[in-house]
Amino acid sequence: MIITRTFGTPLGNMIAGSVNDGLCLLEFTDRKMLGTEYKILAKYTGEDITEGSSPVIDQAENELMEYFAGTRKSFMVPVKYTGTVFQMHVWDELLKIPYGTTRSYGRQAEALGGSSSVRAVANANGMNKIEIIIPCHRVIGENGHLTGYGGGLWRKRWLIDHEKKHSGRPVDQTIF
Repeated sequence: MIITRTFGTPLGNMIAGSVNDGLCLLEFTDRKMLGTEYKILAKYTGEDITEGSSPVIDQAENELMEYFAGTRKSFMVPVKYTGTVFQMHVWDELLKIPYGTTRSYGRQAEALGGSSSVRAVANANGMNKIEIIIPCHRVIGENGHLTGYGGGLWRKRWLIDHEKKHSGRPVDQTIF
């Protein structure tokens, strides 16, 4: 069973989902692809989705509140990926981008072994179902501009600025 619960954050309501002691969903409730993500979760897990709570969701909410307060820079909540092998490799690579920094899509593709796969990497980033904890918001366009974020570009800007403010790093730490 996939258990989901909605809670408020400074950026709007988010829905968290857990399955088998792992977080499998963390999205803003106004994301247009949320229905599609539910179908993908059901397909990969073979589980039904129901509202409720779990220790994993409680942990995710607590850690997110610490993140928004500026006191948490990494997450300990266990995650459960639901996607293709390639997507999982992309998401693993996202976890390597340090808090308070950004990386271009091209650099992200190079880190995965092929600069020609920029579009595939961007698509996999877009299929990330665990916002903030798997930090796809840290990936930006080659020219430094914000591009693509399922939660909206205004949220991506807020998250990047928030992390830079609390990282202790100089403001411009883009890795191209």
